[in-house]
Amino acid sequence: MPEFKSSLIAVADVARSRAFYEGLIGQEVEFDFGPNVSFKGGFAIHDRTHFAQLLGEGFNVRDDGVRGELYFEEDALPELEARLRDAGTRFVHGLREQPWAQRVFRCLDPDGHVVEVGETLRGLARRLAGTGMDADAIAARTGLPAAYARELLA
Repeated sequence: MPEFKSSLIAVADVARSRAFYEGLIGQEVEFDFGPNVSFKGGFAIHDRTHFAQLLGEGFNVRDDGVRGELYFEEDALPELEARLRDAGTRFVHGLREQPWAQRVFRCLDPDGHVVEVGETLRGLARRLAGTGMDADAIAARTGLPAAYARELLA
């Protein structure tokens, strides 16, 4: 069976996008191939024009509308949100709790891709435990398996 290695998003300006993901989000570059930059987290950015050439005739590399999102986890959510706001990043919404209790915010990268940053699942479990919930209650509230909730609290 093929092994999944990476997702790729097409961007208008590789340097600008790299500055966003590396400088603001804190991702570490694994490989820099010029028009394609791969990050250790398992995603890559690729120059939109170059990517369109690789696809060939008949494929339109679009730059409008929401085409999915990149998801990251971070323990210091308020600090990261503030850093992104200070840099002039456009936000879909600020820090808020999702129906499964995880706190997240969503912003847009320089090309309009949605970037979601949520608290780590360990941080979520510990935050809920701090309110008096045990692993079973955390599982019921979040939808996580109880065994995994116990593991997160260990």
